[in-house]
Formats: sequence, C-alpha cells, structure tokens
Amino acid sequence: MSQDIQQTRRLIFDELSKIVDPEIGVSIMELELIDKVDIEEKDVNVDLHLTSPFCPAVFGFKIAQDVRDNIYRIDGIENVKVNVSNHFMAEAINKQVNESTPPSKQQQQQQEEEQEEQEKPMNESKLE
Repeated sequence: MSQDIQQTRRLIFDELSKIVDPEIGVSIMELELIDKVDIEEKDVNVDLHLTSPFCPAVFGFKIAQDVRDNIYRIDGIENVKVNVSNHFMAEAINKQVNESTPPSKQQQQQQEEEQEEQEKPMNESKLE
C-alpha cells in the first residue's frame, strides 16, 4: 500500500471517528459500524451497517450523510459512495445520500467552525 493511500486511509478513519450515533451518543467507530473502506485514487467507497435493522431511518440517514460529508472534507477526495446494508430502509438511505450534492469546501469550513464553537463551552466547563 502506497504512502499516499495509507495517509488517506488515516485521514478517513479520523473523520469517521468524529461521527456519533445520534441515538446512542457513541462514535460509529467505537460501535464498529464500518464494514469496509475502499480507496481508489480519488474515489472512496464505504460499506456500513447500522446498530439494528430497524433503527430509526432518520438516524440511519444522518449517519450515512455524515460519513459522506466528512470524507468529502479530505483534500483530494472527489467521489464518495456510501452503502448502508442490513437495514429496512437501506435502499432509500443509499439513494438519497449518494444522490445528494456534496458540500462545498466553504460549507465544510463553516460546519467545522460551528462544531468547534459548540464544543468550546463543553471543553471549558470540563476545565472548571
């Protein structure tokens, strides 16, 4: 595996670690929801499953969209495809997420700044 792909893989897993299951409040990486990550040059395919086949579809959509959006944050990534499996709404989730417009770099930067602002009070209160 080349250095570039190893570095990209690390960046992808760093981004995936930031995604939290909205129902449980635990990272999707800790929950081991990622089944496979394939990287081919500037394209990334991610296979994942949800916590249960009948977890609320809105949470499944949120997780899948976050996976796609977070990976698009990485410089050099041009295409991201997410494949949710073993869920009663998998087909609809995959279609909606993969057909959505990728966030622009400006939108991504804005989201990161908002996230940092939200985390700031929590981090400051931990220091007290």
